[in-house]
Amino acid sequence: MVQTAPKTQFAEARTPSIEPLRQLVADDMAAVNREILARMASEVSLIPELASHLIAAGGKRIRPLLTLGAARLCGYRGDKHVLLAACVEFIHTATLLHDDVVDESERRRGNSTANVLWGNQPSVLVGDFLFSRAFQLMVETGSLEVLRILANASAVIAEGEVLQLMTANDMDSTEADYLRVIEAKTAALFAAATRVGAVIAGRPEPEVQAMDDYGRFLGIAFQLVDDALDYSSDGATLGKNTGDDFREGKVTLPVALAFDRGTEAERGFWRRVIERPEEQNDDDWSQALRYLERHGTIAETLERARLYGHKAHEALAVFPAVPAREALAEAVDFAIGRAL
Repeated sequence: MVQTAPKTQFAEARTPSIEPLRQLVADDMAAVNREILARMASEVSLIPELASHLIAAGGKRIRPLLTLGAARLCGYRGDKHVLLAACVEFIHTATLLHDDVVDESERRRGNSTANVLWGNQPSVLVGDFLFSRAFQLMVETGSLEVLRILANASAVIAEGEVLQLMTANDMDSTEADYLRVIEAKTAALFAAATRVGAVIAGRPEPEVQAMDDYGRFLGIAFQLVDDALDYSSDGATLGKNTGDDFREGKVTLPVALAFDRGTEAERGFWRRVIERPEEQNDDDWSQALRYLERHGTIAETLERARLYGHKAHEALAVFPAVPAREALAEAVDFAIGRAL
């Protein structure tokens, strides 16, 4: 039985927002954006052109904001957090470029994906360029520990991508497999983004681990919400085409739960549409939504997200109740509130 998350953490009258965190680190974020633009420069014109397409498309810059917020909460005084926040954004952007090629995606943040506009090969190679820039930024911080954390996160993300490829179109993959994928693909970078903020501030290990836990639990909650929204939102909310996971045959938690609870006929349906997505017909999307609604799997996925959000809140408890902690706490509520 799924434990019910405490309701008090998410009972604010106003809608949770990322803006308190954004405003708190506004000057630092402006410096990060300048650093990103400077590091995208290349004599090979296609590199800044393609990279700028994705970076200029927007996005909430949640990961670099978390690095800056963690550094602020941990009392850091210096400028290396700007390099690290830019590094985190480059890693994230590189993975998006690679993801869109692997998934054959056509839309990202309301715009055509780079692979649609320029092709798969340039997208992969520019992603590699951004990864290289990220490692240059890591080295410039002069911290072997920071290099270890972010290099490890990059390796884990790649492992998560391969694991997702192995479990895609396979209804025999388990809920545990799914959690391993999102912990690697999404939560690892969230955790690294917040952990490095504590490391460069020289905080003791309990606080470093608390920031790691905060980022990891937030990352899991964030991905759970994304996977629920793929079956329950409009494309503008999600930033990609609704139903992409379904059309690509990805076994996300809403589907895995519906499969486990379904009749033999329902399981046969899921095997056909997920394991052989090329056989999907015009009625399958509506049928999938009916099965998810019948078994309450979208609601349960969001409840799991709230549980991880509660754990992220708890991780912040070791820090004093200062504006940075409150802003980071509200970032959790914002991530979950996207589904409301």
